[in-house]
Formats: sequence, C-alpha cells, structure tokens
Amino acid sequence: MLLATMSNLAWTQATLGQTTEMPSTAQGNRPTVRNQGDELVAASEQDTPGSPPATQPSDPQWGYGGFLDAAYLLDLNHPTNHLFRSRGTAYKVDEPILNMGAAYLRKSASESSRWGLEVTLQGGQDSRIFGFSATAPNLPGSEWLRHLGPTAASFLVPLGRGLTVQVGIFSSLIGYDSLYAKDNFNYTRPWGADLTPYLMMGVNASYPFSERLTVTVFVVNGYWHLANANHVPNSGAQIAYKVTGHTTLKETVLFGPHQSDTGFEFWRFLWDSTAEWKTDSVTTALEYHVGTEKVATFGAPRALWMSAQLPLHRVFTKNWSATVRPEVYWDRDGRMTGVSQTVKANTTTLEYRIPYRRATTIVRLEHRIDDSRGPGGGFFRGGEVAPGVVGLTPTQNLLILGVIVTFDSHLQP
Repeated sequence: MLLATMSNLAWTQATLGQTTEMPSTAQGNRPTVRNQGDELVAASEQDTPGSPPATQPSDPQWGYGGFLDAAYLLDLNHPTNHLFRSRGTAYKVDEPILNMGAAYLRKSASESSRWGLEVTLQGGQDSRIFGFSATAPNLPGSEWLRHLGPTAASFLVPLGRGLTVQVGIFSSLIGYDSLYAKDNFNYTRPWGADLTPYLMMGVNASYPFSERLTVTVFVVNGYWHLANANHVPNSGAQIAYKVTGHTTLKETVLFGPHQSDTGFEFWRFLWDSTAEWKTDSVTTALEYHVGTEKVATFGAPRALWMSAQLPLHRVFTKNWSATVRPEVYWDRDGRMTGVSQTVKANTTTLEYRIPYRRATTIVRLEHRIDDSRGPGGGFFRGGEVAPGVVGLTPTQNLLILGVIVTFDSHLQP
C-alpha cells in the first residue's frame, strides 16, 4: 500500500492534475516484440504489434532471453522537476535512467505440442506508470502485477486452420508500438501509444481464415489493465489482412466502460487503423485512431480525441538504420492528457546495432521536438513560477542517447 501511495504521489507531481485517463502509478506496456509469436524470431526483425503469428511451428520451441534499456534524455528546457509532461514512458529527463529491464521464457504452441506459455518479468522506470488510470482505483495486487510483462498460457485448438486461445497478460492489439523500446524504430514512443494500452489482461482468440486474413476477438478487464474502474469487462476485435507480400492492413476496435457509471451511454469506443508497407530495407506505416466517450458528470459532455503517426524506417546496412516519425495528437476536451491541446511532434532516430553471438547492443541517437497548443497545454521549463509550480512553455526539444542490450536464444527439446 505504501508503494502504491508513493507511486500515486509521484504521478500526480508528474502530470500536475492532468487527464482523467492518463495512465498513472505504474506504466508498462507492450512486450518484447510486439507479437507474442514473433518473439522467437531474430531480434533485428520488426513486426506490427498485436498480430497473431501467421503460421504455427511444426515442433515445440522454447525461447528465453532478456534485455536492459538505459538512456539519457537531455531536455533543452531543463525543467526543475526533470519530467516530460503528460507522458507514461521515458518521462524522466536530464538524468541517466534505467528505463526498463526484463527477462522472459516462452514456449510456442504447435500441432505436436498444443500448449504454449510465456512468462515475462520486468522492472525499471517505465514499469512505474503504464497500465494505471489517473481516476480509477488500482487493481488489487497491482504493485506486483506491474512487474509482469506478457505472461500468458495459450492453446492451439485443432479446429480448421487452428484456433489459438490465449489467457493472461498479453500484448495490446491496439497500436503500432511496443512498450519496449527495443522493438520499435524510435527510442521514445508516440503520443498515441502512451495513451492507449500497451498490455491487456484477459482472453483472446485468433483464427486465420486464410493465409491473408486473420480475425482476433478479445475480452479484457478494462482499458488500463492495472486499473479497477468497474467490474464490467471491455471487448474488442481485430481484422488483419495481408493485401500483398509487402502491405498489411489492420482494423481494431475496443469498447466498454472506463468509469464507475457503467451505463452504455458512458462507454468508451476506440477505433485504431494501421496500414504498413514493408520491404527488406524500407518500412513505413500510417496509424490513425479515434476515441470518444460521454463523461459521467454534470451535463454528460462528450469527449473526443484523435491521433496519427507516419513513421518511415530505412535500413542502410546490417548495422545502420534511420527513422523519421511525424505525429499529431488532438485531445479536444483534455480527456486523455488532462488539458485541451493539440500536440505536433517529430522524432528523428539514428540507430547502430552491434550483434555478438546471441546478444545485440542497440545504440540510438535521437532528436525529438514537441509543440503543444491549447488551453493548459505546454511542457515543463526551468524555474518555478510559484512555490512548487513549474512553468510551462509551448515547445520542447529533446536530445536522446539510448543504449539497449538484448539477449535472445531458443532451444529445441
């Protein structure tokens, strides 16, 4: 209880009264390699998050490994509280930080061994904020649950092409980016990722109707998996369609209540669309999501928010790559960030990979500029305008050095 209280106080300071829905107290999201099935492939490969594996391996395979992720974010505004406002990942600036560390063990499901398993233990600064709500109570046991990444059991049902059912904590089917920086093209995550779930807790079932079309349905405990807003589950579905050998489309919906009033008129609805084009050397994607809900308060006002990003990733050699990611986040009513604002951002990343046997060291140099306009918008700057109140400025520039060391291996029983 003491840990939960201290975490809540830290998040309150970080957000200064922001949003009803900005995750609070413990933030951790999408796991090592955005698809659970993809985590047994080479660490250098990139895949779109939240997708079931296209095919099942013929024999059971165990994977194990881990990683350490440390960074220094130099904020040219030099805020006295060392915080990146309204963020849930990589939110500590002007000091060296171990943002995340994790270790995992996984077994893939197959026709010869239909049970699958994965267990992920995690810790670090990024595990303190994600998964919580600023307005809903914490889930009982959340202070230790936040140290679990994807941790679930799965079963390959011998039905048609194979129905995969997964129960536990799994990667969110919403969004393009992982909680873990090592699995993304940029070090810092976009606004749309930080304000949607990185992990989900519940059950999902995925069925490949053809080599091109896969449908997944899911039922989860809530929008943020470590929050206890009510006792009514959220539901959703995803359609993933491989248009060509290079192009994949995904449409995902999530709906359910995230307030104490669970009446249908107060349900939250979120629609996420992703189109990805990928070759051996170039990957680009367009992600757009829109969310809305009526707020259970006087007058029942309807909140609306939208997000879009367009990352472009280019691989030059086996060691060098670069990514540019423009994005925009519009929070019309301040429901997600706490203040009504439009944030425009651009992130440019240069990456160098050093493979050594089963390990890989990833070094990223990154520049990020964010611009926030609207009532109450802005980012922290140096100096206090009043005792305990840090001033705000519309624009923030970050210079980032991130170093990630990964180890991934597998064995065949």
